[in-house]
Amino acid sequence: QVQLVESGGGLVQAGGSLRLSCAASGNIFTFINMGWYRQAPGKQRELVATITSGGFTNYSDSAKGRFTISRDNAKNTVYLQMNSLKPEDTAVYFCNFFLRTGIGAPVSNYWGQGTHVTVSS
Repeated sequence: QVQLVESGGGLVQAGGSLRLSCAASGNIFTFINMGWYRQAPGKQRELVATITSGGFTNYSDSAKGRFTISRDNAKNTVYLQMNSLKPEDTAVYFCNFFLRTGIGAPVSNYWGQGTHVTVSS
């Protein structure tokens, strides 16, 4: 089994910064893709940013220029640095990993438990 543990959420004023972390543990052979998603109250979960095993990144339009996704393969951890935060960034943020648990194993998808980010105006 694989577990994802998120940290770094909290309350911040508009214009401030937060850094989210998501550490994976368990039976991990290789990562395919890591990402961050968010879900605001009453809204659907949406993509924030993703990063492939090769380091290729993709951002939502709302995240471009303000957020940076990165990873530390040695620590099985993905990060989301969020700068210039806005009240509309308020949401529960979830990390998401696509990975293989062994040679020849199918690609599996795992979600973190979510961490709350609240941006006050």
